[in-house]
Amino acid sequence: QVQLVESGGGLVQAGDSLRLSCAASGRTFSSSAMGWFRQAPGKEREFVAAISWGGGSTYYADSVKGRFTISRDNAKNTLYLQMNSLKPEDTAVYCCAAGVLPGTMTFKYDYWGQGTQVTVSS
Repeated sequence: QVQLVESGGGLVQAGDSLRLSCAASGRTFSSSAMGWFRQAPGKEREFVAAISWGGGSTYYADSVKGRFTISRDNAKNTLYLQMNSLKPEDTAVYCCAAGVLPGTMTFKYDYWGQGTQVTVSS
């Protein structure tokens, strides 16, 4: 089992950067694929980025490609999402998730964090 806790969200202006962290507890983090998802008010949860267990493969939604970078430090049991050139449409609650294989669909993931709010003002 994996417990996930996100941090690093906040209120920023358009064009700013933020780095989200997802601290994992449990013995299976290093063998888990990880993903970031986000949910804006009134909208469905959407895929943002994913990374394989070893970090060798990464995947991004078209809307964040070139601006966001997903990474992980298995020695620290931590997942990261570096977000640059933020836009107001990036405003959402960002959640990390753990699963067996990386994917863009929520059902690929077995464990979820509570999320951290990111608000981007124009």
